[in-house]
Amino acid sequence: MNPTALTTTINEATAAAEALTRLLPTTVALSATLADAADAPHGLKSSAVVAAYVGEVSADIALVLLDAEALVSAASPDGAAVSIADILRPSFEAATGQLGTGVLGEARVDDASALFADPETTVFALTGGGVASGWFAVRIRTSGILTGGRRLENEEIVGKLGRINNVEMSLTVEIGRTRISVRDVLGLEPGAVLELDRSAGAPADVLLNGRLIAHGEIVVIDQDYAVRITKILDVIESLA
Repeated sequence: MNPTALTTTINEATAAAEALTRLLPTTVALSATLADAADAPHGLKSSAVVAAYVGEVSADIALVLLDAEALVSAASPDGAAVSIADILRPSFEAATGQLGTGVLGEARVDDASALFADPETTVFALTGGGVASGWFAVRIRTSGILTGGRRLENEEIVGKLGRINNVEMSLTVEIGRTRISVRDVLGLEPGAVLELDRSAGAPADVLLNGRLIAHGEIVVIDQDYAVRITKILDVIESLA
């Protein structure tokens, strides 16, 4: 990796780590500093929360925490079953949001030892009050999609996608999102109103299998809802 690309990768990884720490639901504010992967205990690496991000800049991320059980207990005071992966997802979304348009895959608990050991991975120590609370690993891929040990460039991607023209995919229209606590979710009742993060008249997002591909406006045709496409995003560019 040339020096310029290395600097860009570190800058992107640092922005992701800083965004992650701002949303981590910890009792003490954490800061992220570059660290050695060997500093994270091996036992934690084998039970990390990991996820993959695919978009303008693709990445693999992993988070290990020294006291993950306390985080789960704090997030579910009423004894509701909440997974650590669900608790950390907003933080993961904030981190990968720094990498540009894309889709964050399902977060899960898995062994991240190989990710931490990869020389292309950037590792951050998460500290609060001078005490380490966890480690965050980011491996950024900026040149095509990695497959079979090599990267596919845009022209190859276009050709390979032509082979699956007849495959059906799920198209979703999203008019907005909101974030609420687990307590509020458990308290929802019929008639409750949830305020979304979009104003009236704002464009809706059109997602293909979870990937943002276009913007549109909601219309009614023969008493059925429909979406009129107003802007097509560069899908091929987003795959790189």
